[in-house]
Amino acid sequence: MSTPASGPVLEARGLRYALGPRSILDGISLRVRPGDCIALLGANGAGKSTLLKILLGLLRPQAGEVLLDGASLSGLGRREVARQLAYVPQSHTPSFPFTVMQIVGQGRLPFTGLGRALGTDDWRAVSQALVDMHIEHLAGRVYTELSGGERQRVLIARALAQQARLILLDEPITGLDYGHQRRLLDHLQRLAERGYGILATTHRPEHALESANRALVLHQGRLLADGAPRAVIDAGLIEQLYQVKVRQIEVLPHRFFVPS
Repeated sequence: MSTPASGPVLEARGLRYALGPRSILDGISLRVRPGDCIALLGANGAGKSTLLKILLGLLRPQAGEVLLDGASLSGLGRREVARQLAYVPQSHTPSFPFTVMQIVGQGRLPFTGLGRALGTDDWRAVSQALVDMHIEHLAGRVYTELSGGERQRVLIARALAQQARLILLDEPITGLDYGHQRRLLDHLQRLAERGYGILATTHRPEHALESANRALVLHQGRLLADGAPRAVIDAGLIEQLYQVKVRQIEVLPHRFFVPS
């Protein structure tokens, strides 16, 4: 995948966070750049969710800092952050039966603010996001009536309508069937190729190998590895992260793991 030369960069420097005596994150440093499609791997409790919250500015680190395009995240306003950095949650159930068009339109709030109607440019951004995610045929459907895979595509479309070039996703394939998983991973790859910076948490090493151009591995609060997925993810790593023995099978260009 080609990496564009320009665009915002999200950088973490020496992040530390603890709950009482328990260290959650210990000295985490990383960068998310335009063109990155990063898989963030780690077992439950490794610190992935805490790291996402800190990168989004929802949680303040106890040491270290987060920079967005060179500026400290703590000094930026929420609307300013939202114009560069978008978040796609694992699940989202609104309290009102919004249509798909209305959900995607929420991505324009950093530009319009609350209570203001969308203008021509806003609707153009919404329509383009629907086209980009191939869900324009769902525009009038009620969001809560969609399948899990369709909802995830709507949430990514909302992030695209936000026009932020960096997108963080929390377990985006959770609960999706195989077909929707494949299509969603393909969409993330294509977004990175278009110059978006993508960081998605996952429990599936195979998906990182198939769709990411970088793998970040969190283990016991520390960054164990950061590199090309095939250089990082192997049977030894699987055993270290998940305490299971697996056998590694190479069918180039693919790598699989089976119980040992």
